[in-house]
Amino acid sequence: MGLLSELAMYRRFLLGLPRFLRASVSVAEARDRLRRRLESREERLLRIAERGFFAYEKSPYRPLLRLAGCEFGDFRALVLNEGVDGALGKLRESGVYFTFEEFKGREPVVRDGRELPLDPETFDNPHLSAYYNRSSGGTTGVGTRVSTDLDHLALEAEHRMLLLDAHGVLGAPYAIWRPPLPGSGLNAALRAAHIGRPLDRWFTPLIPGSLKPPLRFSLANDATVALARLLGGSIPWPEPVGLSEAARIACWVAEALEEKGRALLNTPASCGLRVGLAAREAGLDLSGATFMIAGEPITPAKVKGIRASGATHFPDYGMAEAGRLGAGCAQPRGNSDVHVLMDAYAVIAYPRQVPVSGGTVTSFHITSLAPSTPKLLLNVEFDDFGLVERRDCGCPLGALGLTQHLLDIRSFRKLTGEGVTLVGSDMVRILEEVLPARFGGSALDYQLVEEETAEGFTRLTLRISPRVQLADEPAVVAAVLESLARSGVAADVARSFWEGAGTFQVRREDPRVTARGKQLPLIVGVTDRREAG
Repeated sequence: MGLLSELAMYRRFLLGLPRFLRASVSVAEARDRLRRRLESREERLLRIAERGFFAYEKSPYRPLLRLAGCEFGDFRALVLNEGVDGALGKLRESGVYFTFEEFKGREPVVRDGRELPLDPETFDNPHLSAYYNRSSGGTTGVGTRVSTDLDHLALEAEHRMLLLDAHGVLGAPYAIWRPPLPGSGLNAALRAAHIGRPLDRWFTPLIPGSLKPPLRFSLANDATVALARLLGGSIPWPEPVGLSEAARIACWVAEALEEKGRALLNTPASCGLRVGLAAREAGLDLSGATFMIAGEPITPAKVKGIRASGATHFPDYGMAEAGRLGAGCAQPRGNSDVHVLMDAYAVIAYPRQVPVSGGTVTSFHITSLAPSTPKLLLNVEFDDFGLVERRDCGCPLGALGLTQHLLDIRSFRKLTGEGVTLVGSDMVRILEEVLPARFGGSALDYQLVEEETAEGFTRLTLRISPRVQLADEPAVVAAVLESLARSGVAADVARSFWEGAGTFQVRREDPRVTARGKQLPLIVGVTDRREAG
Protein backbone atom coordinates (compact mmCIF):
# COMPACT_ATOMS: atom_id res chain seq x y z
CA MET A 1 0.00 0.00 0.00
CA GLY A 2 1.42 3.37 -1.03
CA LEU A 3 1.80 6.33 1.33
CA LEU A 4 -1.16 8.27 -0.08
CA SER A 5 -3.41 5.21 0.07
CA GLU A 6 -2.34 4.53 3.64
CA LEU A 7 -3.01 8.14 4.67
CA ALA A 8 -6.46 7.94 3.07
CA MET A 9 -7.13 4.68 4.90
CA TYR A 10 -6.32 6.16 8.31
CA ARG A 11 -8.33 9.28 7.50
CA ARG A 12 -11.44 7.15 6.82
CA PHE A 13 -10.83 5.22 10.04
CA LEU A 14 -10.48 8.34 12.19
CA LEU A 15 -13.53 9.95 10.57
CA GLY A 16 -15.56 6.87 11.44
CA LEU A 17 -14.29 6.70 15.01
CA PRO A 18 -16.72 9.25 16.56
CA ARG A 19 -19.75 7.28 15.36
CA PHE A 20 -18.20 4.05 16.64
CA LEU A 21 -17.49 5.47 20.10
CA ARG A 22 -20.88 7.14 20.48
CA ALA A 23 -22.85 4.02 19.58
CA SER A 24 -24.22 1.99 22.45
CA VAL A 25 -25.82 -1.40 22.87
CA SER A 26 -27.45 -3.12 25.84
CA VAL A 27 -26.95 -6.73 26.85
CA ALA A 28 -30.53 -7.49 25.81
CA GLU A 29 -29.97 -5.94 22.38
CA ALA A 30 -26.70 -7.86 21.93
CA ARG A 31 -28.46 -11.12 22.76
CA ASP A 32 -31.29 -10.40 20.34
CA ARG A 33 -28.90 -9.50 17.53
CA LEU A 34 -26.86 -12.67 18.04
CA ARG A 35 -29.99 -14.85 17.94
CA ARG A 36 -31.12 -13.21 14.71
CA ARG A 37 -27.71 -13.77 13.13
CA LEU A 38 -27.79 -17.43 14.18
CA GLU A 39 -31.22 -17.87 12.60
CA SER A 40 -29.94 -16.47 9.29
CA ARG A 41 -26.60 -18.34 8.99
CA GLU A 42 -27.50 -19.85 5.61
CA GLU A 43 -28.65 -16.51 4.22
CA ARG A 44 -25.53 -14.76 5.52
CA LEU A 45 -23.21 -17.31 3.92
CA LEU A 46 -25.08 -17.08 0.62
CA ARG A 47 -24.86 -13.27 0.58
CA ILE A 48 -21.11 -13.40 1.21
CA ALA A 49 -20.67 -16.15 -1.40
CA GLU A 50 -22.57 -14.26 -4.09
CA ARG A 51 -20.71 -11.01 -3.51
CA GLY A 52 -17.30 -12.19 -2.33
CA PHE A 53 -16.73 -15.62 -3.90
CA PHE A 54 -18.54 -15.55 -7.24
CA ALA A 55 -19.00 -11.88 -8.25
CA TYR A 56 -15.62 -10.68 -6.99
CA GLU A 57 -13.27 -11.12 -9.95
CA LYS A 58 -10.11 -11.35 -7.84
CA SER A 59 -11.59 -13.92 -5.46
CA PRO A 60 -9.12 -16.78 -4.86
CA TYR A 61 -12.11 -19.14 -4.48
CA ARG A 62 -13.45 -18.76 -8.03
CA PRO A 63 -10.89 -21.15 -9.60
CA LEU A 64 -11.53 -23.75 -6.88
CA LEU A 65 -15.29 -23.53 -7.25
CA ARG A 66 -14.97 -23.73 -11.02
CA LEU A 67 -12.81 -26.87 -10.79
CA ALA A 68 -15.40 -28.38 -8.45
CA GLY A 69 -18.13 -27.61 -11.00
CA CYS A 70 -19.90 -25.36 -8.52
CA GLU A 71 -21.76 -22.29 -9.80
CA PHE A 72 -23.68 -20.02 -7.47
CA GLY A 73 -26.92 -21.92 -8.07
CA ASP A 74 -25.19 -25.16 -7.06
CA PHE A 75 -23.69 -23.45 -4.01
CA ARG A 76 -27.10 -22.14 -2.96
CA ALA A 77 -28.78 -25.52 -3.35
CA LEU A 78 -26.00 -27.21 -1.38
CA VAL A 79 -26.31 -24.78 1.54
CA LEU A 80 -30.11 -24.95 1.63
CA ASN A 81 -30.12 -28.76 1.49
CA GLU A 82 -27.14 -29.54 3.75
CA GLY A 83 -26.98 -26.53 6.04
CA VAL A 84 -23.87 -24.42 6.50
CA ASP A 85 -21.60 -27.02 8.10
CA GLY A 86 -22.75 -29.88 5.87
CA ALA A 87 -22.22 -27.80 2.74
CA LEU A 88 -18.75 -26.75 3.84
CA GLY A 89 -17.80 -30.37 4.48
CA LYS A 90 -18.85 -31.40 0.97
CA LEU A 91 -17.01 -28.46 -0.57
CA ARG A 92 -13.88 -29.44 1.36
CA GLU A 93 -14.10 -32.95 -0.07
CA SER A 94 -14.46 -31.42 -3.55
CA GLY A 95 -11.23 -29.44 -3.24
CA VAL A 96 -12.68 -26.09 -2.19
CA TYR A 97 -10.32 -25.14 0.63
CA PHE A 98 -6.93 -23.60 1.30
CA THR A 99 -4.33 -25.13 3.57
CA PHE A 100 -2.50 -22.93 6.03
CA GLU A 101 0.63 -22.99 3.82
CA GLU A 102 -1.37 -22.07 0.71
CA PHE A 103 -3.20 -19.27 2.48
CA LYS A 104 0.09 -17.79 3.65
CA GLY A 105 1.59 -18.06 0.15
CA ARG A 106 4.31 -20.53 1.19
CA GLU A 107 3.20 -23.40 -1.02
CA PRO A 108 1.64 -23.49 -4.50
CA VAL A 109 -2.04 -24.30 -4.82
CA VAL A 110 -2.38 -27.59 -6.72
CA ARG A 111 -5.75 -29.20 -7.52
CA ASP A 112 -6.36 -32.01 -10.01
CA GLY A 113 -2.69 -31.87 -11.00
CA ARG A 114 -2.92 -28.20 -11.95
CA GLU A 115 -1.14 -25.34 -10.19
CA LEU A 116 -3.44 -22.39 -9.64
CA PRO A 117 -1.97 -18.87 -9.42
CA LEU A 118 -2.60 -17.16 -6.10
CA ASP A 119 -1.84 -13.75 -4.65
CA PRO A 120 -2.31 -13.87 -0.84
CA GLU A 121 -3.63 -10.29 -0.90
CA THR A 122 -6.73 -11.44 -2.81
CA PHE A 123 -8.03 -12.87 0.48
CA ASP A 124 -8.41 -9.29 1.73
CA ASN A 125 -12.02 -8.27 2.18
CA PRO A 126 -12.61 -5.58 -0.51
CA HIS A 127 -15.86 -4.39 1.06
CA LEU A 128 -14.46 -2.81 4.24
CA SER A 129 -15.00 0.90 4.81
CA ALA A 130 -13.42 2.45 7.93
CA TYR A 131 -10.41 0.35 8.91
CA TYR A 132 -6.72 0.37 9.78
CA ASN A 133 -3.96 -2.10 9.05
CA ARG A 134 -1.85 -4.16 11.41
CA SER A 135 0.29 -7.31 11.04
CA SER A 136 -0.52 -10.90 11.94
CA GLY A 137 1.96 -13.45 13.30
CA GLY A 138 5.52 -13.56 12.11
CA THR A 139 6.52 -15.03 8.80
CA THR A 140 9.61 -15.21 6.74
CA GLY A 141 9.77 -11.56 5.80
CA VAL A 142 6.86 -9.32 6.75
CA GLY A 143 3.77 -10.46 8.57
CA THR A 144 0.44 -10.80 6.86
CA ARG A 145 -1.36 -7.46 6.50
CA VAL A 146 -4.68 -7.51 8.34
CA SER A 147 -7.34 -4.79 8.11
CA THR A 148 -9.33 -4.08 11.28
CA ASP A 149 -12.70 -2.56 10.39
CA LEU A 150 -14.83 -0.53 12.80
CA ASP A 151 -17.95 -2.49 11.85
CA HIS A 152 -16.15 -5.71 12.75
CA LEU A 153 -14.92 -4.25 16.02
CA ALA A 154 -18.53 -3.34 16.81
CA LEU A 155 -19.59 -6.94 16.21
CA GLU A 156 -16.73 -8.21 18.36
CA ALA A 157 -17.68 -5.71 21.07
CA GLU A 158 -21.17 -7.24 21.23
CA HIS A 159 -19.61 -10.69 21.54
CA ARG A 160 -17.26 -9.39 24.25
CA MET A 161 -20.17 -7.87 26.18
CA LEU A 162 -22.02 -11.20 26.19
CA LEU A 163 -18.85 -13.04 27.20
CA LEU A 164 -18.21 -10.74 30.17
CA ASP A 165 -21.86 -10.90 31.18
CA ALA A 166 -21.80 -14.73 31.09
CA HIS A 167 -18.85 -14.72 33.49
CA GLY A 168 -20.32 -12.07 35.78
CA VAL A 169 -17.59 -9.47 35.21
CA LEU A 170 -19.39 -6.94 33.01
CA GLY A 171 -18.84 -3.63 34.76
CA ALA A 172 -15.91 -4.82 36.90
CA PRO A 173 -12.76 -2.64 37.01
CA TYR A 174 -11.04 -3.58 33.76
CA ALA A 175 -7.38 -3.48 32.69
CA ILE A 176 -5.39 -5.01 29.87
CA TRP A 177 -1.70 -5.94 29.77
CA ARG A 178 -1.24 -5.98 26.01
CA PRO A 179 0.95 -4.04 23.56
CA PRO A 180 -0.23 -1.21 21.27
CA LEU A 181 -0.02 -1.47 17.47
CA PRO A 182 1.08 -3.66 15.82
CA GLY A 183 -0.09 -5.65 18.85
CA SER A 184 -3.65 -6.33 19.98
CA GLY A 185 -4.09 -3.74 22.72
CA LEU A 186 -5.82 -1.08 20.63
CA ASN A 187 -8.49 -3.53 19.46
CA ALA A 188 -9.25 -4.48 23.07
CA ALA A 189 -9.44 -0.83 24.11
CA LEU A 190 -11.79 0.06 21.25
CA ARG A 191 -14.12 -2.87 21.98
CA ALA A 192 -14.36 -1.84 25.63
CA ALA A 193 -15.10 1.78 24.73
CA HIS A 194 -17.78 0.78 22.21
CA ILE A 195 -19.89 -1.09 24.77
CA GLY A 196 -19.60 1.67 27.34
CA ARG A 197 -17.27 -0.32 29.62
CA PRO A 198 -14.00 1.54 28.96
CA LEU A 199 -10.67 0.36 30.29
CA ASP A 200 -9.56 1.63 33.66
CA ARG A 201 -5.90 1.01 32.80
CA TRP A 202 -3.92 -0.04 29.75
CA PHE A 203 -0.60 -1.64 30.64
CA THR A 204 1.81 -2.56 27.84
CA PRO A 205 4.63 -5.10 28.34
CA LEU A 206 6.70 -3.28 25.70
CA ILE A 207 9.01 -0.90 27.56
CA PRO A 208 11.04 1.89 25.93
CA GLY A 209 14.06 0.53 24.11
CA SER A 210 12.75 -3.03 23.78
CA LEU A 211 11.12 -2.48 20.38
CA LYS A 212 10.82 0.34 17.89
CA PRO A 213 7.75 -0.38 15.73
CA PRO A 214 7.35 1.31 12.35
CA LEU A 215 6.34 4.95 12.67
CA ARG A 216 2.96 4.40 11.01
CA PHE A 217 1.88 2.07 13.84
CA SER A 218 2.95 4.49 16.57
CA LEU A 219 1.21 7.41 14.88
CA ALA A 220 -1.99 5.42 14.29
CA ASN A 221 -2.12 4.21 17.88
CA ASP A 222 -1.46 7.66 19.36
CA ALA A 223 -3.92 9.41 17.02
CA THR A 224 -6.69 6.94 17.87
CA VAL A 225 -6.18 7.25 21.62
CA ALA A 226 -5.95 11.06 21.43
CA LEU A 227 -9.14 11.37 19.36
CA ALA A 228 -11.00 8.94 21.60
CA ARG A 229 -10.01 10.94 24.68
CA LEU A 230 -11.02 14.17 22.97
CA LEU A 231 -14.44 12.66 22.24
CA GLY A 232 -14.83 11.40 25.80
CA GLY A 233 -14.33 7.77 24.72
CA SER A 234 -11.86 7.35 27.59
CA ILE A 235 -9.20 5.08 26.13
CA PRO A 236 -6.28 5.38 28.58
CA TRP A 237 -2.76 5.96 27.39
CA PRO A 238 -0.64 2.77 27.46
CA GLU A 239 1.60 2.53 30.53
CA PRO A 240 4.85 0.58 30.05
CA VAL A 241 5.10 -2.30 32.54
CA GLY A 242 7.81 -4.82 31.63
CA LEU A 243 7.44 -8.55 32.06
CA SER A 244 9.68 -8.40 35.15
CA GLU A 245 7.32 -5.87 36.76
CA ALA A 246 4.23 -8.07 37.08
CA ALA A 247 3.93 -7.06 40.73
CA ARG A 248 2.66 -3.66 39.57
CA ILE A 249 -0.23 -5.35 37.78
CA ALA A 250 -0.90 -7.55 40.81
CA CYS A 251 -1.09 -4.43 42.99
CA TRP A 252 -3.63 -2.83 40.64
CA VAL A 253 -5.77 -5.98 40.77
CA ALA A 254 -5.57 -6.07 44.57
CA GLU A 255 -6.50 -2.38 44.83
CA ALA A 256 -9.49 -2.87 42.51
CA LEU A 257 -10.64 -5.82 44.60
CA GLU A 258 -10.38 -3.81 47.79
CA GLU A 259 -12.37 -0.94 46.29
CA LYS A 260 -14.95 -2.74 44.13
CA GLY A 261 -14.80 -6.40 45.14
CA ARG A 262 -14.13 -7.46 41.53
CA ALA A 263 -11.42 -7.01 38.90
CA LEU A 264 -10.92 -8.14 35.30
CA LEU A 265 -7.50 -8.44 33.64
CA ASN A 266 -7.16 -9.20 29.92
CA THR A 267 -3.70 -10.58 29.17
CA PRO A 268 -1.87 -13.53 27.57
CA ALA A 269 -1.66 -16.72 29.60
CA SER A 270 2.04 -16.33 30.47
CA CYS A 271 1.51 -12.75 31.60
CA GLY A 272 -1.41 -13.89 33.73
CA LEU A 273 0.86 -16.50 35.28
CA ARG A 274 3.44 -13.80 36.05
CA VAL A 275 0.80 -11.72 37.81
CA GLY A 276 -0.37 -14.72 39.82
CA LEU A 277 3.15 -15.60 40.95
CA ALA A 278 3.95 -11.96 41.75
CA ALA A 279 0.80 -11.73 43.88
CA ARG A 280 1.80 -14.79 45.89
CA GLU A 281 5.33 -13.46 46.41
CA ALA A 282 3.89 -10.14 47.64
CA GLY A 283 1.34 -11.86 49.88
CA LEU A 284 -1.61 -10.49 47.89
CA ASP A 285 -4.88 -12.42 47.77
CA LEU A 286 -6.53 -12.02 44.34
CA SER A 287 -9.71 -13.92 45.22
CA GLY A 288 -12.54 -12.30 43.27
CA ALA A 289 -10.33 -11.38 40.30
CA THR A 290 -10.85 -12.86 36.84
CA PHE A 291 -8.21 -13.20 34.13
CA MET A 292 -9.38 -13.30 30.51
CA ILE A 293 -6.48 -15.02 28.78
CA ALA A 294 -5.59 -15.81 25.18
CA GLY A 295 -2.68 -15.65 22.77
CA GLU A 296 -1.06 -18.99 23.63
CA PRO A 297 -2.07 -22.48 24.79
CA ILE A 298 -3.76 -22.46 28.19
CA THR A 299 -1.95 -25.32 29.89
CA PRO A 300 -2.70 -26.89 33.30
CA ALA A 301 0.54 -25.50 34.76
CA LYS A 302 -0.35 -21.94 33.74
CA VAL A 303 -3.86 -22.29 35.12
CA LYS A 304 -2.50 -23.72 38.39
CA GLY A 305 -0.20 -20.73 38.82
CA ILE A 306 -3.00 -18.25 38.16
CA ARG A 307 -5.49 -19.95 40.47
CA ALA A 308 -2.94 -20.26 43.28
CA SER A 309 -3.22 -16.47 43.66
CA GLY A 310 -6.98 -16.78 44.20
CA ALA A 311 -7.90 -15.52 40.73
CA THR A 312 -10.06 -17.43 38.27
CA HIS A 313 -9.78 -17.44 34.48
CA PHE A 314 -11.65 -17.94 31.24
CA PRO A 315 -10.26 -18.16 27.69
CA ASP A 316 -10.79 -15.96 24.66
CA TYR A 317 -9.84 -17.30 21.24
CA GLY A 318 -9.16 -15.69 17.91
CA MET A 319 -6.68 -14.94 15.15
CA ALA A 320 -5.74 -11.74 13.39
CA GLU A 321 -7.01 -12.80 9.96
CA ALA A 322 -10.50 -13.70 11.25
CA GLY A 323 -10.96 -11.81 14.50
CA ARG A 324 -12.33 -13.19 17.76
CA LEU A 325 -13.52 -16.68 16.90
CA GLY A 326 -14.45 -18.21 20.26
CA ALA A 327 -15.67 -17.13 23.70
CA GLY A 328 -14.83 -18.97 26.91
CA CYS A 329 -17.53 -21.29 28.22
CA ALA A 330 -18.90 -20.45 31.68
CA GLN A 331 -19.46 -24.18 32.35
CA PRO A 332 -16.25 -25.46 30.74
CA ARG A 333 -15.07 -28.99 30.10
CA GLY A 334 -11.39 -28.18 30.38
CA ASN A 335 -9.19 -25.09 30.65
CA SER A 336 -9.51 -23.96 27.02
CA ASP A 337 -13.18 -24.71 26.30
CA VAL A 338 -14.62 -21.99 24.03
CA HIS A 339 -17.91 -21.51 22.24
CA VAL A 340 -17.55 -20.93 18.51
CA LEU A 341 -19.20 -17.61 17.67
CA MET A 342 -21.43 -19.34 15.16
CA ASP A 343 -23.28 -16.20 14.14
CA ALA A 344 -20.05 -14.88 12.56
CA TYR A 345 -18.06 -18.03 11.70
CA ALA A 346 -18.37 -21.64 10.72
CA VAL A 347 -15.71 -24.15 11.80
CA ILE A 348 -15.30 -27.66 10.47
CA ALA A 349 -12.57 -30.12 11.45
CA TYR A 350 -10.48 -32.03 8.93
CA PRO A 351 -7.50 -34.38 9.40
CA ARG A 352 -4.14 -33.38 7.96
CA GLN A 353 -0.51 -34.34 8.19
CA VAL A 354 1.83 -31.86 9.82
CA PRO A 355 4.93 -31.19 7.68
CA VAL A 356 7.14 -30.16 10.59
CA SER A 357 6.25 -32.93 13.02
CA GLY A 358 5.15 -35.69 10.66
CA GLY A 359 2.06 -36.43 12.78
CA THR A 360 -1.64 -36.15 12.00
CA VAL A 361 -3.93 -33.62 13.65
CA THR A 362 -7.51 -32.44 13.23
CA SER A 363 -7.13 -28.89 11.96
CA PHE A 364 -9.70 -26.10 12.01
CA HIS A 365 -11.13 -24.85 8.71
CA ILE A 366 -12.73 -21.41 9.07
CA THR A 367 -15.46 -19.77 6.99
CA SER A 368 -16.56 -16.18 7.59
CA LEU A 369 -20.29 -15.46 7.91
CA ALA A 370 -19.89 -11.76 8.77
CA PRO A 371 -19.36 -9.26 5.94
CA SER A 372 -16.83 -7.28 7.99
CA THR A 373 -14.16 -9.94 8.65
CA PRO A 374 -10.61 -8.83 7.69
CA LYS A 375 -10.27 -11.68 5.20
CA LEU A 376 -12.85 -13.46 3.05
CA LEU A 377 -12.65 -17.03 4.30
CA LEU A 378 -14.12 -20.19 2.81
CA ASN A 379 -12.75 -23.41 4.31
CA VAL A 380 -9.41 -21.76 5.10
CA GLU A 381 -7.25 -23.90 7.32
CA PHE A 382 -5.39 -22.21 10.14
CA ASP A 383 -2.52 -23.81 11.99
CA ASP A 384 -4.61 -24.63 15.05
CA PHE A 385 -6.08 -27.98 15.96
CA GLY A 386 -8.03 -29.55 18.79
CA LEU A 387 -11.39 -31.11 19.61
CA VAL A 388 -14.59 -29.90 17.95
CA GLU A 389 -17.86 -30.94 19.54
CA ARG A 390 -21.52 -30.01 19.92
CA ARG A 391 -23.11 -30.00 23.34
CA ASP A 392 -25.57 -28.16 25.56
CA CYS A 393 -23.32 -26.92 28.35
CA GLY A 394 -25.96 -24.99 30.32
CA CYS A 395 -24.04 -21.71 30.42
CA PRO A 396 -25.53 -18.37 29.25
CA LEU A 397 -23.64 -18.50 25.94
CA GLY A 398 -24.92 -21.99 25.20
CA ALA A 399 -28.46 -20.85 26.03
CA LEU A 400 -28.15 -18.28 23.22
CA GLY A 401 -27.63 -21.12 20.72
CA LEU A 402 -23.80 -21.25 20.63
CA THR A 403 -23.60 -25.02 20.89
CA GLN A 404 -20.34 -25.72 19.04
CA HIS A 405 -17.24 -25.94 21.27
CA LEU A 406 -13.49 -26.04 20.65
CA LEU A 407 -11.26 -27.68 23.28
CA ASP A 408 -7.56 -28.40 23.82
CA ILE A 409 -6.55 -25.84 21.21
CA ARG A 410 -2.92 -25.98 20.06
CA SER A 411 -0.87 -24.87 17.06
CA PHE A 412 0.97 -27.29 14.80
CA ARG A 413 3.16 -24.69 13.06
CA LYS A 414 3.71 -21.76 15.40
CA LEU A 415 6.00 -21.22 18.34
CA THR A 416 4.02 -19.51 21.08
CA GLY A 417 5.05 -17.87 24.30
CA GLU A 418 4.41 -14.70 26.31
CA GLY A 419 1.32 -14.08 24.18
CA VAL A 420 3.18 -13.73 20.86
CA THR A 421 3.58 -16.23 18.07
CA LEU A 422 6.06 -16.93 15.32
CA VAL A 423 5.36 -19.11 12.31
CA GLY A 424 7.78 -22.03 12.39
CA SER A 425 9.19 -21.54 8.90
CA ASP A 426 11.14 -18.50 10.07
CA MET A 427 12.80 -20.48 12.85
CA VAL A 428 13.55 -23.39 10.52
CA ARG A 429 15.54 -21.00 8.35
CA ILE A 430 17.55 -19.86 11.37
CA LEU A 431 18.18 -23.44 12.52
CA GLU A 432 19.14 -24.80 9.11
CA GLU A 433 20.99 -21.82 7.62
CA VAL A 434 21.94 -19.09 10.06
CA LEU A 435 23.30 -21.12 12.97
CA PRO A 436 25.35 -23.67 10.95
CA ALA A 437 26.89 -20.85 8.92
CA ARG A 438 27.92 -18.95 12.05
CA PHE A 439 28.78 -21.67 14.57
CA GLY A 440 29.54 -24.70 12.44
CA GLY A 441 27.97 -28.10 12.02
CA SER A 442 24.99 -28.77 9.80
CA ALA A 443 21.22 -28.49 9.97
CA LEU A 444 21.21 -31.89 11.68
CA ASP A 445 23.04 -30.47 14.70
CA TYR A 446 20.31 -28.01 15.73
CA GLN A 447 16.76 -28.54 16.97
CA LEU A 448 14.29 -26.26 18.77
CA VAL A 449 11.82 -27.62 21.32
CA GLU A 450 8.88 -25.75 22.80
CA GLU A 451 8.71 -26.83 26.46
CA GLU A 452 7.01 -25.75 29.65
CA THR A 453 8.69 -25.32 33.02
CA ALA A 454 7.20 -26.71 36.23
CA GLU A 455 5.97 -23.19 37.02
CA GLY A 456 4.14 -23.02 33.67
CA PHE A 457 6.39 -20.70 31.64
CA THR A 458 7.02 -21.53 28.00
CA ARG A 459 10.67 -22.04 27.11
CA LEU A 460 12.25 -22.50 23.68
CA THR A 461 15.14 -24.91 24.12
CA LEU A 462 17.89 -25.05 21.51
CA ARG A 463 19.28 -28.55 21.36
CA ILE A 464 22.78 -28.31 19.95
CA SER A 465 24.86 -31.39 19.28
CA PRO A 466 28.02 -31.67 21.44
CA ARG A 467 29.89 -32.14 18.15
CA VAL A 468 29.51 -28.40 17.52
CA GLN A 469 32.38 -26.57 19.23
CA LEU A 470 30.90 -23.56 21.02
CA ALA A 471 33.04 -21.05 22.87
CA ASP A 472 30.05 -19.02 24.02
CA GLU A 473 26.56 -20.56 24.34
CA PRO A 474 24.82 -17.19 24.96
CA ALA A 475 26.17 -16.08 21.57
CA VAL A 476 23.88 -18.65 19.95
CA VAL A 477 20.83 -17.16 21.65
CA ALA A 478 22.01 -13.69 20.64
CA ALA A 479 22.33 -14.82 17.03
CA VAL A 480 18.77 -16.19 17.04
CA LEU A 481 17.42 -12.93 18.48
CA GLU A 482 19.38 -10.85 15.96
CA SER A 483 17.98 -12.92 13.09
CA LEU A 484 14.43 -12.49 14.37
CA ALA A 485 14.92 -8.72 14.62
CA ARG A 486 15.76 -8.65 10.90
CA SER A 487 12.88 -10.89 9.83
CA GLY A 488 10.02 -8.39 9.85
CA VAL A 489 7.76 -6.47 12.21
CA ALA A 490 5.90 -9.42 13.73
CA ALA A 491 9.07 -11.48 14.21
CA ASP A 492 10.72 -8.49 15.87
CA VAL A 493 7.79 -8.20 18.29
CA ALA A 494 8.25 -11.87 19.21
CA ARG A 495 11.99 -11.24 19.63
CA SER A 496 11.33 -8.34 22.01
CA PHE A 497 9.06 -10.38 24.27
CA TRP A 498 11.22 -13.50 24.27
CA GLU A 499 14.42 -11.57 24.94
CA GLY A 500 12.83 -9.80 27.91
CA ALA A 501 11.41 -13.04 29.29
CA GLY A 502 14.58 -15.11 28.81
CA THR A 503 12.55 -17.59 26.77
CA PHE A 504 15.50 -19.15 24.89
CA GLN A 505 17.89 -21.59 26.51
CA VAL A 506 20.64 -23.87 25.18
CA ARG A 507 20.92 -27.58 25.95
CA ARG A 508 23.97 -29.47 24.73
CA GLU A 509 22.60 -32.76 23.50
CA ASP A 510 21.99 -34.42 20.17
CA PRO A 511 18.71 -33.58 18.43
CA ARG A 512 16.22 -36.39 18.84
CA VAL A 513 14.57 -38.44 16.13
CA THR A 514 11.14 -39.98 15.97
CA ALA A 515 10.43 -43.71 16.03
CA ARG A 516 10.26 -43.50 12.22
CA GLY A 517 13.78 -42.13 12.10
CA LYS A 518 12.81 -38.54 11.28
CA GLN A 519 14.72 -35.63 12.77
CA LEU A 520 12.41 -32.64 13.08
CA PRO A 521 13.86 -29.12 13.15
CA LEU A 522 11.01 -27.95 15.37
CA ILE A 523 9.04 -29.72 18.08
CA VAL A 524 6.18 -27.38 18.90
CA GLY A 525 3.04 -27.36 21.01
CA VAL A 526 1.71 -30.74 22.10
CA THR A 527 3.84 -32.45 19.47
CA ASP A 528 6.73 -32.33 21.94
CA ARG A 529 4.96 -35.17 23.76
CA ARG A 530 5.01 -37.25 20.59
CA GLU A 531 8.74 -37.21 19.93
CA ALA A 532 8.94 -40.96 20.17
CA GLY A 533 6.10 -41.44 17.71
